[in-house]
Amino acid sequence: MPKIARIELYHVAIPLPAKFYPSWIPGFPQTENRFTLLKVVTDDGVEGFSAGPAMGRERQGLGDLLGPYLLGEEATDIGVIQQRLREIAYLGWRNWWVEPAFWDIKGKLAGKPVYELLGGSPGSVGLYASTGEVKLPEERIEEAWARYDEGFDTIKLRVHDFDEAVDIRQVTETAKALGDKLTIGVDVNQGWRVAVIGDAPKWDLPRAKRFADACADAGLAWVEEPLAMDGYDDLAALTSYSRVPISGGELSSQGLPELKMLVERRCYDILQPDALFTGGIAQTFEVAKLCRDHGLLFTPHTWTNGIGFAVNLQLHAASGFSDVKPLEYPFNPPGWTIEARDAILEDPFYHHRGKLNLPVGPGLGFRINRQTLRRYGERFFVMDRKRLVWFSLRQRGLSVSLEVEKARKARRHPSQS
Repeated sequence: MPKIARIELYHVAIPLPAKFYPSWIPGFPQTENRFTLLKVVTDDGVEGFSAGPAMGRERQGLGDLLGPYLLGEEATDIGVIQQRLREIAYLGWRNWWVEPAFWDIKGKLAGKPVYELLGGSPGSVGLYASTGEVKLPEERIEEAWARYDEGFDTIKLRVHDFDEAVDIRQVTETAKALGDKLTIGVDVNQGWRVAVIGDAPKWDLPRAKRFADACADAGLAWVEEPLAMDGYDDLAALTSYSRVPISGGELSSQGLPELKMLVERRCYDILQPDALFTGGIAQTFEVAKLCRDHGLLFTPHTWTNGIGFAVNLQLHAASGFSDVKPLEYPFNPPGWTIEARDAILEDPFYHHRGKLNLPVGPGLGFRINRQTLRRYGERFFVMDRKRLVWFSLRQRGLSVSLEVEKARKARRHPSQS
């Protein structure tokens, strides 16, 4: 089996065409699509890529963990990769976004898209237009009409006001204007409240119930993350109470054990994990199986970057739910455009009247735009086996380095160690 021979990490910051004000970070005028790009190369030259969303250079020291933990491991043994990432997470570094790069390699070596490795088939998937900003009702209605004219049949709104009447007015007026044209959902962004720049409203169970009632009366299709993601008792109570489906789970970063608990306690009607955060493709795919077994629905969260969208597209295509639930399609012009979202990709994921043909290329189904990477990326880490030897010598000295290498070679069950 091919071994991991080289790891590279890049800071990438792609300018947005206009300021974008994400509802989940009140007061933040976002001007760039920032992420950390991972490139993994096997000893026979096959490359795998993934990317984790970033605020800046916060992963500057990550390579010193990834290199020693991953170099020399079997690149297609996902169980080993998962175990190494668990071990890294013991130190507080949950980096599940790394794992899809190895599925990329696995698919390329097999000559198949990842969704086929997981049991899916070629075809197309439906999408819902996912807005990202809070707007006045009249602005939202205009935006919704634009998405309808482009061929979307489902849209997700955002609300995030301190005055619940303002939030209710937005969903009811939008539903009144377009409810017979569009299926409408709404994201409350309470799952992981951020108040680092501007203040952010904090919902409790009574407010969430009142909002759910208003959404049910307005005919909305789902309410997303109306309570804190770790408020399990309140989430289960709300889901049991609500006449409109409750969804969430995008940042449940403890992976399958946490998501399994959410399913079994019926904290949500619709699970929306994101493989970049919720245990990689392997663990998140198991969540889809759990949802089927428990009569729940599943559709991944995808709002990160073009590679993150590609990862969750593969997952969705194999989940068994792609004919039942549309996939999130992040799109909020003029700031968050398809071109800015997918600039790192050679072929952006353009929709066709609200649908998307599944990629047929092997692996995760994309090619890196090398020109974009040269222009907007900065490689900050590279390590291969030779560099790892020198790194170990500098950190530990010759005697300890030799002892570590001997013990590592003697492992009989790497994925269980």
